[in-house]
Amino acid sequence: MDFERSDGPAGGNRVPTATKILIAGGFGVGKTTMVGTVSETKPLRTEEVLSERGVGVDDISGVEEKSTTTVAMDFGRITISEDLVLYLFGTPGQDRFWFVWDELALGALGAVVLADTRRLADCFPSVDYFERQGTPFIVAVNCFDGARQYSLEEVQMALDLDPDVPVMLCDARKRESSKEVLITLLQHVMKGRRREPESVGP
Repeated sequence: MDFERSDGPAGGNRVPTATKILIAGGFGVGKTTMVGTVSETKPLRTEEVLSERGVGVDDISGVEEKSTTTVAMDFGRITISEDLVLYLFGTPGQDRFWFVWDELALGALGAVVLADTRRLADCFPSVDYFERQGTPFIVAVNCFDGARQYSLEEVQMALDLDPDVPVMLCDARKRESSKEVLITLLQHVMKGRRREPESVGP
């Protein structure tokens, strides 16, 4: 998917380009919250109440107060400009639902990996997945109340990220903060495309 301007037929009417973005990260990191915060339409959620089936399977240490989990995806939409509409897909954070990821990632322009400094290691599966897929991504540290604060450089080093991968702070509960995360991702994708060597014709 691209996000170049699309011009309609005669009359110059612009047709917004639809772009798919993934919101990923560990269990309880704030993916559902971010999608719901920025979505201009009522978000689609596939949350279910945590049950006894998850006991011994789902690691809820650090987020013991969480009572629901996404079992398929969250879906929302936000208009960035008259030329660009983002469709947001929040991925399930638990290992047992990762079989959904390949379908969700198909055709995605890029991804946001949400991080929680209380459970930073939960980011590794998302980071590894997008690195393997060659999907551009950024890391957004969701600032939970009472969580220990680390510098962005410390987070970058702890996750062993490429120096070109942006790391930023955010509050998934706030619309402007979440929107800034999405804009940063788009800028990162555009920067990467400008660095790509031009193909040479025959």
